[in-house]
Order: sequence, then C-alpha cells, then structure tokens
Amino acid sequence: MDLEPSYQSRFDALHCCVLIPTYNNHKTLQRVIDEVYNYTKNIIVVNDGSTDNTERILENYSFLQVINIPVNKGKGNALKRGFKEAQKMGYKYSISMDSDGQHFPDDLHVFLDALEEHITSQPDLLVIGSRKMDDPTVPDKSSIGNRFSTFWYWVETGIKLKDTQCGYRLYPLEAVNSLSLYTSRFELEIEVIVKAAWSGVKVINLPVKVLYDPQERVTHFKPWQDVARITLLNIYFVFVAAFYIAPRNLLRKFRSSKENSPKKTVSNEVHLE
Repeated sequence: MDLEPSYQSRFDALHCCVLIPTYNNHKTLQRVIDEVYNYTKNIIVVNDGSTDNTERILENYSFLQVINIPVNKGKGNALKRGFKEAQKMGYKYSISMDSDGQHFPDDLHVFLDALEEHITSQPDLLVIGSRKMDDPTVPDKSSIGNRFSTFWYWVETGIKLKDTQCGYRLYPLEAVNSLSLYTSRFELEIEVIVKAAWSGVKVINLPVKVLYDPQERVTHFKPWQDVARITLLNIYFVFVAAFYIAPRNLLRKFRSSKENSPKKTVSNEVHLE
C-alpha cells in the first residue's frame, strides 16, 4: 500500500491544492510532480498548449487534475483558468509553483503554516515566497527586476515587500476569483497582488528557497515584451492609486472615524431650584 503524502491531512483540512501551470517544461515537469506528491495528491496541472512531451508525461498520473489549454495563451491566463477550476473543485486556497524546478516542494509547509496561523483572523491571505535575492545563483536581471517591482508595489499599495515576483504563492481563491483580472501573461502576477491588496486581502512575504539551474531551467520570459507590459501596467496602477485608491481610502477612514467618534447627547433633565 502506498503511503499517504505527508501533508495530505493538512491540505484537506485547509481545502488547499497545488497549482502548476506548465508550458514546454518536459525536462523538469515529472520530477516536480513526483516531489510534490510526497506532500499532497491535491495537484492541478494547467497544460498551457505545450508542444513537447508534456501531455505524455501527464497521462502517467491518475491522481492529477489536468486542465488542457489547446494553444499557449500565457502564464497569467493559465493561472486564472486554474484558480476558477480549483474553486469549482471545492478548494479554497491554491499554492502556485513553477514547473521548471526552481521551487522546492519541501517549502510547502511555509504556506500551510502561515494559513493555519491566519485563517481564523485573516482568511483572505495571499503569501508570496521571498527568495534570497543576493544568492549568487540568482540571475542579475531577476534581482534588478525585483527591486524595480517591489518599489512600485509599495508606491501603489503602501505595502513593503522584499519579493513581488516569485511565482511560489498561496492564493485565497474566492477573493482572487472575485477580482477583475485582465492581463494574460507574466504581468498577471503583478496585477493580482496589487488588486488583491486594494480589495483588502492581506499580502505578506515568507522566505523560500530557489534554484536556478542553467542546465534544466527553461524560461519563457521575454525581456523586451514582458518588461514593456509590466512597465505599462505599473504606470496605470500608479495613476489609479493616486486618483482613485488613495482618495477612496481617505474617505473610508474619515467615515470610520466619524462613526466611531463619541456622540454628544442632549440632556432632558429638568433642574428645579
């Protein structure tokens, strides 16, 4: 008899799954699935139009929930599709991780621990893995891009994070699926955390390990096109934050202070001399 995955009872109690979007990562996909299965069988793989051996690999796993997108439409689209399908399956939370082997499945407990700690007081919790960006294996462009992204995230939301670009994340599905998300590629991971913060979701960083193996890793990030999309999105968010979110929050704060301020009462007592 096969042993139960070590965190299966925790995943089930929290109604949580692991969501793996994949596109032409056949070199690492099987290893990622096998390693995740050591911890849970609640795994959803979104095959985003892969043209390599991905489909053949996925056919070997009877426990997988597989979502097939016929033509590649981008990581953001795959995530959105995965969020919606996961909620339909009865899950309340989803931990996303990449299929290129850079994320360590033994870090899954980081997200489960955080969720167990916050679920009663803050059920709408979004956790972003925080990589050690000064690690010599981290590419310079990732480190520079992350500094750029975290600065603008702070400008747009007032929240200071160390890492806004790590794809290893815990998402609250009901809250995320209620957002109006329009982007379909890598910029979706910025859009969702900005809009989640604006809607009142608690967004935090927690440390995770990362591996950048040049022999195995395949990245589909296109520096010019994707950086241009992310830059335009941040410009838009800065305007929205300045001219809508900030005034809205100020008005809410004013109304809240007014409602909570002590009200003066008029005495009806008659004093007789």
